[in-house]
Amino acid sequence: MEAKDPSGIERRLEYEFKDKNLLQEALRHSSYVNEIADPHLRDNERLEFLGDAVLNLIVSHILMRCYPDLKEGELSRNRANLVNEFRLAKTARSVNLGAYISLGKGEIQTQGREKNSILADTFEALTAGIYLDGGFEAAYEIIEKKFLPLIDELDAFAPNYDYKSRLQERVQIGNGTIPDYRIVREEGPDHDKTFWVTLKVFDIESQGRGKSKKAAEQDAARKALELLEKES
Repeated sequence: MEAKDPSGIERRLEYEFKDKNLLQEALRHSSYVNEIADPHLRDNERLEFLGDAVLNLIVSHILMRCYPDLKEGELSRNRANLVNEFRLAKTARSVNLGAYISLGKGEIQTQGREKNSILADTFEALTAGIYLDGGFEAAYEIIEKKFLPLIDELDAFAPNYDYKSRLQERVQIGNGTIPDYRIVREEGPDHDKTFWVTLKVFDIESQGRGKSKKAAEQDAARKALELLEKES
């Protein structure tokens, strides 16, 4: 099965390339280039190399904005939980990227369009293509749309970061009252809100801030744990 018209992925990403050659290169797997044997045809591996760096930069930027009080080690762990083959392949599937990749016959026969490695690498190449074609802001906007839902779920797949669960365990051990989280303020447009949450537990009160309600609650729980450790 041949790859679909690349314009379809533009519609799915809500981004139109000015340089269509960049889009085609980003979607061109090395197996396809090897079969065509055209010395002027370039596969997407160079773009993949650049896209890896662009993704890490953008996701780092988003994490620092979403979690202003997290330390470097925690930011690095969370970035690693986001920028990896599994997450990138999942994001690629959300826009049906596999259908648009130009593959060699061998890769097509072995279901290459569904392989995590090919999907993740192509998503990186596509990110680089957008960065080169439209600049950092264009790439940032698209990656933010795709990764914010994953960032909002960080506590589900990063146990070291789940301060709410750690606080709940502390409360159960100490027979304390259930932590009370309340949203006290929110600012900004719908696509870029900031939330403030107040947490009351035992005899302490803390306030958290984040780009989602969950992130603000995690921030408040982290500060409450720090206060409890100081008291003990």
